[in-house]
Amino acid sequence: MAVEDVLFQRLGRTFPSGTVLFNEGDSGREMFVIQSGKIKISKKVRSEEQTLAVIGPGEFFGEMAIFNNKPRSATATVLEDCKVLVVDPKTLEAMIKGNTEIAVRMIKKLAARLQEADDQIESLMLKDTNSKVVHTLARMADAQGQKVDGGVKIKISMDGLATKTGLEISQVEEVVSKIVKARILKVEPDGIVISSVDQLRKFLEYLTMKEQFGDI
Repeated sequence: MAVEDVLFQRLGRTFPSGTVLFNEGDSGREMFVIQSGKIKISKKVRSEEQTLAVIGPGEFFGEMAIFNNKPRSATATVLEDCKVLVVDPKTLEAMIKGNTEIAVRMIKKLAARLQEADDQIESLMLKDTNSKVVHTLARMADAQGQKVDGGVKIKISMDGLATKTGLEISQVEEVVSKIVKARILKVEPDGIVISSVDQLRKFLEYLTMKEQFGDI
């Protein structure tokens, strides 16, 4: 029997789409590891729900309730029927002590999440729709862009970009269409290619100044 199957027999649970695993503000002492399906992580920002991330197999969430023993900082909702491992503090401690690789992977993942959270909060603070999209694209280009012929490629869909910016897909598509017309980027089936990240940053500076001072 595979290790994953053994773990699922011991710690696994199945949840149907639509299930709210926990709400922001709830108490809880377990973390979750996704084996299949997708989970949406969301948070109230200015009384409105904002999607922070949509995560899938191999990802974990809810760990902060174990580390800091405080109420949940976000809401977790099942988007697709999923199988998860439910890990309590004692089990997590045993796993980390027994396998340093798990500890290192968790530290790296948590560090990446903190950086992504900082970037996303900065984006959510922007009021202008155009600025939110351009800011997110510029940050992603720096963090995970791949050099290709014609510029820097980011592997993300319009849906994924909407999730990261907290906007509707139609809003994101409208902004991206404007940037495409400016010849700063082009949309491909598996991502977005930015012809010049410097130009994109200058465009963001222009939008920021416009938002701050308005049209003169």
